[in-house]
Parts: sequence; structure tokens; C-alpha cells
Amino acid sequence: MFTEKYIAKGRRRDRVRKSIRKLVNGTPERPRMIIVRSNKFLYTQVVDDRNGNVLAAATTLEKDLRAKLKSTKDKEAAKLMGQIIAERLKAKKITRVVFDRGVCMYAGRVKVFADAAREGGIQF
Repeated sequence: MFTEKYIAKGRRRDRVRKSIRKLVNGTPERPRMIIVRSNKFLYTQVVDDRNGNVLAAATTLEKDLRAKLKSTKDKEAAKLMGQIIAERLKAKKITRVVFDRGVCMYAGRVKVFADAAREGGIQF
């Protein structure tokens, strides 16, 4: 059974997601970097919205990444994932992206991820 508070929270998330997507679009020259944060894992994709292609992706579910981490849901995991996605983008000669945080606040793991990607040479 869903409560009014639960329903209102979902509507708010949808409204925020739509308002951000109106402003943020990825192009072949400057693709969109999406971050999704769950309670256990982090996911990121770099998408060219014009062609509908995923150019690069990283997640804390990857075996080589999980082997290096103590936990898949802390700031340390976000920092390592930011470094990995920066390496993968540099290998594809992509240095500029548009950052799409979705409905997540730009704080905590999301901010650490973005800072690590910037340190890796990616410009937002």
C-alpha cells in the first residue's frame, strides 16, 4: 500500500528529472555523463543523445573494481569510479562532457565522483 508521502516523492523526482533533461543534452562533441546512485552501487554512462549511443560506462558492480574496494557504496568507490570513467573517455579522445546528476543532489558520492573525473582531465 502506497502512502501519499511516497506518491508525492515520486512525482517530485519525476518533475525534477524532466526539468533537468530539458536543459542537459549530449552531442557527439560534448556527450552527456549520467550518474545514478543507489543504496548499494553507483552507475555512470556517457551518452550521445543525438545518435542514441552509449560511448562509455562504468559501475561499481564490475569485478575488477569490486576487488579494489572495501565497499561499493562509499566515497572511495565513487572516487575510483570517477578515475576509471575519465581513463575510458580519454582512450576515446573525449575530454568535454555535460554532467547530468539526475535527481541526486550534488553532494556526497556524486560530488566526489565529479571531482575525480575532473582530476582525470574531463571538463564539465
